[in-house]
Amino acid sequence: MADLTPQPLRNAPEYSVGELSNAIKRALEDGFGHIRLRGEVSGFRGPHSSGHCYFSLKDDKAKIDAVVWKGNWSRLRVKPEEGMEVIVTGKVSCFPGSSKYQIVIEALEPAGAGALMALLEDRKRKFAAEGLFDESRKKPLPFLPRVVGIITSPTGAVIRDMMHGFEERFPTHVVVWPVPVQGEGSAAKVAAAIRGFNAIPSGGRIPRPDVLIVARGGGSLEDLWGFNEEIVVRAAAASTIPLISAVGHETDWTLIDLVADARAPTPTKAAEWAVPKYSELMADVADRSQRLRIACRRMLETNRAHLKSAARGLPRPEDLTALPRQRFDTLDQRLPRALLANTRAHTMRQAKIAGRLTPSLLRTLVEHRDRRLADGFARARAALTRIAGERRMRFERIGGRLRVEALANRLDQKRRALEAQSKLLTSYSYQGVLARGFAIVRDEKGTMVRRASALTPGRSLEIEFSDGRSAVEVSAGTRGKATPAGGTPAPPSRKKSDGPPQGSLF
Repeated sequence: MADLTPQPLRNAPEYSVGELSNAIKRALEDGFGHIRLRGEVSGFRGPHSSGHCYFSLKDDKAKIDAVVWKGNWSRLRVKPEEGMEVIVTGKVSCFPGSSKYQIVIEALEPAGAGALMALLEDRKRKFAAEGLFDESRKKPLPFLPRVVGIITSPTGAVIRDMMHGFEERFPTHVVVWPVPVQGEGSAAKVAAAIRGFNAIPSGGRIPRPDVLIVARGGGSLEDLWGFNEEIVVRAAAASTIPLISAVGHETDWTLIDLVADARAPTPTKAAEWAVPKYSELMADVADRSQRLRIACRRMLETNRAHLKSAARGLPRPEDLTALPRQRFDTLDQRLPRALLANTRAHTMRQAKIAGRLTPSLLRTLVEHRDRRLADGFARARAALTRIAGERRMRFERIGGRLRVEALANRLDQKRRALEAQSKLLTSYSYQGVLARGFAIVRDEKGTMVRRASALTPGRSLEIEFSDGRSAVEVSAGTRGKATPAGGTPAPPSRKKSDGPPQGSLF
């Protein structure tokens, strides 16, 4: 019976795993090249920490991994979102590390205007829920701004139309921040321009605008998409300077129109809203001036008529002063007679009093005062004598009770208590301890040295005895033994037979 087991191909070439993976990768890249692929974004979690972005594209039958490199991610006009249907342009490749094929995306766009509108509505609902479109947070436009900041392309017809509008209506100081208004990176630059105008300090070299205008001509939804980006909407919402949105024609709308403080249908209309018309201002000023002059003239005439009417109702000055003048004349006639009568009355009173003012009267008064004073001294002396006698008798009664023996006993008790306290103080004093043969050792700072381990050779010490103090120096020979400063050796240590050593009392 023949052997039907397949035999290995001995002459077939051998590949390593890496070589086979690279060969498959080249075959995929050469076989497909650049392709356009339509699918739904799945597993999108935003850019990786490396800056690359990884997700998948799927339909109802299959799924393929997708990757956007860091350099291409920043250039994408529309960023992918979870569940968005997109059309991508890229090349099919293979990642040998996991044996998976993938598409490397170079360009991405929503799959038709319907997808863009759905994304736009989602963002609109999101920002509305955050309150960015509320009318209460919108700021009023200044009536007559000194500086107008414009964010637009410097080469388009928009800026020329707006400058022409300023020249016709009211020539003003305009600061233009040039930005691209469509294409890659336009949204980031528009947002940076809004933040840049808000960051200009007041009174600096570059004037700070009083109002901002974000302007762009008309275009398709894709052309205006940069003004629907979240970075632009949030920058406009955070602006402290009033902002006018003039993006597209009157029928076009973007998210920046909803968050701006005012939305102009065209850029030219935004210029008209930003500043008033000079001729209208002059006409209004002239009209108000005329009305003011007429009102002032009418007020003066009315006040003049009121004044004349009031003047006719007032009495004449002669009538106002006639009665006071008559009273003054009457008093003037009565004053001489009143002065004479007053003088006579005072003369008569003085004459009556002068008869009673004689030396005998004064002498009598002085004698009366002397008698009263003498009587007072006598009564005071008698009262003092009586009080002194009573106090003396009281002291004598008390003195009889105070015996000399009681005082002597009390003094002996106090003396004995004092002697006991003195002996107790002497026993507690460290001089008594020194008298019993102990000594105090102090270092050069006067601090008491309690342990021999604290001594070092050559250290100066002071020893206090009961009869005086002596300076010594620690010997370099043995640790803990001291030698007097004059060179005399210290007395020998106590022998064991001399009795137990005395413990420290400190």
